[in-house]
This record gives sequence, C-alpha cells and structure tokens, in this order.
Amino acid sequence: MTATCRITGIAMLALALSLGPAAPVMAETAGAVEQSELPVVTLATAQQDWIEARVPVSGSLVARQEVQVHALVSGHEITSIEAEVGDRVEAGQVLARLSEDVLSAQLAQAEAEYQRAEAGVSQAESQIASTQASLTQAVSALERTRSLRQSGNASQAVLDQAVATEASARAAAASASDGLGVARAAVAQADAARRIARLNLDHARITAPVGGLVVARTARLGAIPGGGGEPLFTLIAGGEVELEADVIETALSQLKPGDAAEIEVAGLGHVEGKLRLAPAAVDPVTRLGPARIALDPDPRLRTGLFASGWIITDRRQAVTVPASAVLADATGERVQVVKDGRIETREVRSGLIWQGRREILEGVASGETVVARAGAFFRSGDQVRAAP
Repeated sequence: MTATCRITGIAMLALALSLGPAAPVMAETAGAVEQSELPVVTLATAQQDWIEARVPVSGSLVARQEVQVHALVSGHEITSIEAEVGDRVEAGQVLARLSEDVLSAQLAQAEAEYQRAEAGVSQAESQIASTQASLTQAVSALERTRSLRQSGNASQAVLDQAVATEASARAAAASASDGLGVARAAVAQADAARRIARLNLDHARITAPVGGLVVARTARLGAIPGGGGEPLFTLIAGGEVELEADVIETALSQLKPGDAAEIEVAGLGHVEGKLRLAPAAVDPVTRLGPARIALDPDPRLRTGLFASGWIITDRRQAVTVPASAVLADATGERVQVVKDGRIETREVRSGLIWQGRREILEGVASGETVVARAGAFFRSGDQVRAAP
C-alpha cells in the first residue's frame, strides 16, 4: 500500500511537472494561429505632396513669325548675293543686289525732268510779270482815251481800240496765272517721278525688313526676279521658333496663355516653354485645336522638327494617397483607413491623379494609414494585418 501510494504520487508529480509549463505555451500558440489567420493588406500613408494637372500635346516646330523678302523692283538682274541660309541678319542688312545701270539712268532722267519743270515755273512767273505790266499799261491807256473822248479830242474808234487792248491784256494776265499753276503741277509730278526713281534705285539693294534667321533662299546670280512669285529670301523674325501643337477638344477649357510647358524635341531632348496662344477653334474632323507654345531660345531648334510633351495647367500641394487606394462606384468614392488594425471606411472627395497618387480634397488627413490595394474586399470593423 505504501509502495502504491508512493508510485501514484510520483506519477502525479511527473504529470504536473510536464503540464505546468505547457499551459502558457499553448495559449501563445493559439494567439499566433489567430493572428496569422487575419488578412494581409498593403498599407500606405496619406501625405502632403506636389501634384500637377497636365494636357498632352504634339506637333512640329514652326517659325513664330515668318517674313518673306521679295524684289520690290522687277526686270533687273541679280548681281550679288550677300546672305546664305543659316545666317543671322540685322534689320536693314543687304541680302542681295540688283543691277543699277538702268535704274541710275532713270533717276538721272527724272532729275532732268524735275529741273525742266522748275524752269517752267520760273518762265511762268516771268510771263505773269510781263502780262501784268502790259495790263497795267492797257488800263492806263484806256483811262486816258476815255478822258479824251469825253473832251472830244479822241474818236470812238480810238476808244474802242483801247478797250480791246485792255481786254486782251487782262486775258493774257489770266492765262499767264493759269500757266503758273500748270508749271507748278508739272514740278510736283516731276518730283514724284524723281522720288519713285530714287526708291527704285534703293530697291536695287534687297535688304532684311527685320532682324532674324535666314531659313530659305531662292535668289540666284544672274536671275531676273519678277514682281510676284516666290520670295528671294525667307526669314524667321528674331530667330524665334515655337511649337504648333494639337490639343484634344476636351482639354481646351483647362488652357490659358502663360501655362508652363515641358517639351521633348526629336533629337534635342527637353526644352522648357510657355503656352502663347490657346486654340481658338477646333477641327470638326480631327476634334483637335492648334495651340502655339513659345520655347526657350536654343540655337539647335529647327523648323519642321517633331516635338511632344505636356502643358502644365495646375500645380499645387495636397494630401495624396496611392491612386489604387481610392474606390469608386455608383455610390461615390471611398478610402479604407486602418486604425489599430481595424478597417474604417470613409467617404472622400478626390481630385487630380499624378504619378500614381490621387489627391484627396476631403475625408483623409495627412499622416493617416490607408489600404493601398484590395480595399474593396473589406468593410468597417474588419481586422487586418500589414504586409511585411
């Protein structure tokens, strides 16, 4: 009996020793199993960040202002060319010269005609002086003859002759006065012809009307340019090259002159610019509107190069979350916020999307934790654990 009791006590002691430490271990194991069964989610932090609104554009580089230079006088041979494609010229700089032989002769002829017209004025003035003197003499003679006739010392025939002489002298004076007007008109006409001849001679020097870059030349030595046709030279005023870009009609309301632009030019790379002209109309077929983007000066820019990029219509700091964190359906937009391991569904008002992040205008504060992906599978109160 004593031996049996001793054996039982030893067995119970051994069982107690074996079970004692296992109790808390089993509890911990159960807790770990429960934690491991919670769904794993990817979390992200709402944070203040810069966001931008952009409108895509593409097109070709063009001259901001193209200037065509024509010969202003025709029928004269090109004797020299003093500018080539790629040259930068100043306003008034000579680009080419025409033969001046005929033009110089025409100017000399016009000068001679002007001098002759001036001589005609002097002659007309002398004629007026002469006719005025004759008129004065005829008037005096008529007055004397009338006095003599009244006193009976002159016949009627003599009086009639004096009257006719006075009338003739008066008509001659009037004619001489009119002749002076004709002579002065001839001077004015000769002066106009002289000025035209001078202008034509000046136009024998074909000059740049503005400073800029020569981008085309059709002038050839020995050629005789006409009054119309293609220009002898084509300039880009100031050398300014800009982008003529197509913009989709749905983005036109966002654009305003002065918006910054980031452009990639084929073969050159990144170029900064600003929107100069917003589209004023839309092509009814393509639904695109042409915009003009002024580019920062760069000597490598060439008309005709393809370019694409973005017009930045807005840039600001805002609370942002990953774009995938915002859930949207017919009921509105929402974000799953995580607090103390539990889901809290929040209605939000979102804004711009920029570089994978979404602007949150209302509903989430900076620093809060949200479910970055797969938030649609959870409801408020659900427990979750963060992915490692």
